[in-house]
Amino acid sequence: MRRASAPLRAFPRPVALAVLLPLAALLPLAALPAAARAQGTAPAGAADTNRIVAVVNGDIVTANEVTNRARLFALNAGMGPNPDVLARLRPQVTRLLVDERLRMQEVQRRRIPVADADVAAAVAEIEGRNGMPPGRLAQQLQSSGVQPRALYDQIRNQIGWSRLVRQQLGAQGQISQARVDEYIATHNARIGEPEYLVSEIFIPVDDPAAEPEVRRFVDDVVGQLRAGVPFPAAATQFSQSQTALQGGDMGWVRADEFDPAVADVIGRMPSGAIANPVRVPGGFQIVALRQKRETGRDLATLVSLRQAFFGFSSPLDPQAPTQQQLQAVERARALEGKSCPAVEAAAQGGSRPADPGGPLRLDGMQPPPLRNIVASLAVNRASQPLITPDGVLVIAVCSRETRNMAELTPDQARLIILRDRIELTSRQLQRDLRRRAQVEMRS
Repeated sequence: MRRASAPLRAFPRPVALAVLLPLAALLPLAALPAAARAQGTAPAGAADTNRIVAVVNGDIVTANEVTNRARLFALNAGMGPNPDVLARLRPQVTRLLVDERLRMQEVQRRRIPVADADVAAAVAEIEGRNGMPPGRLAQQLQSSGVQPRALYDQIRNQIGWSRLVRQQLGAQGQISQARVDEYIATHNARIGEPEYLVSEIFIPVDDPAAEPEVRRFVDDVVGQLRAGVPFPAAATQFSQSQTALQGGDMGWVRADEFDPAVADVIGRMPSGAIANPVRVPGGFQIVALRQKRETGRDLATLVSLRQAFFGFSSPLDPQAPTQQQLQAVERARALEGKSCPAVEAAAQGGSRPADPGGPLRLDGMQPPPLRNIVASLAVNRASQPLITPDGVLVIAVCSRETRNMAELTPDQARLIILRDRIELTSRQLQRDLRRRAQVEMRS
């Protein structure tokens, strides 16, 4: 083999991860950290496990359910399931499970089906987008001290509630062309005004007596977010807004689309900041500002990619690569300069998808070395091998175009209008369920 004794120069690990592992929109559950698995606490005794912490219209919520959901969030957020973390999460997790029980009761009362196959399909999507083989997600949860049912129940609730809200919308779920035209005209009249890419977490306050406790919780969430907990993980687990299904992503919005108090905060925030909780009608809103731009003006270079990844069977020592690692490099080297179909064919049967999704915005690619490589590639000609600690990556740019990303299409306008109607209906329905419910909280 050529240059068998030469050391391998490793490209930084984030190159592979940034392109190869897009996370699921429904539940952004990344691979669970080894440190978190090591910190798993011993199972609680049977008496504590079966202890009733709430009764919701006759249905019970147990301490075991609360503990499992708290561990699920802590692990997903990379916080580690230590006792202090779980204790801080327990009050809000209990409240969240009460709300979920109310939602599922209403889903069942209206006989809206959520089949096991629906839940299995969502789990398979999470595994697929994280490069996991079937069944690996449940194994990881179990090894971390989390019962998989904690995740399955959450997915089932999200699917059922989404279907219920859309059913509740009825005719309001059909957006007329006249309404779309009106929305686009309003948008175009504001070209040049500030626009913000925002993520949110909405925590409701249904009982004024519970507001101090909710405030303490949202303050703790903000502290954890600023310490590095991924915003999508926190939003998916705790937000009661419909945007929770997208990890809290609200998309591009103008200041006048927020509550005035939130709009004032966003207007003064730098990109990348997370605001303190803001009291709004119905609860608290936490917002993260990701980017700013002018309405209607956002030129960007978009690329579509194909990639082939040849994994290493053992950790890489650049000074003493194994025979398998050298063979992987040779397979990658054979693709250099080849076309996109050739790269896609080489990726078949591999552990990473040939198409990382797209088109992808070039200026948003991370880390910068990857962005520079993609920017320099000719269209339809594969890159030289990019060696990472896990394997060898080859990338090909299949298309490159400049587009105004702020231009509002009729389909986008229709989705925005529908999203707002879904959000309003969801909050109203949740408030009605809470108002009619008989909920007994137990210590």
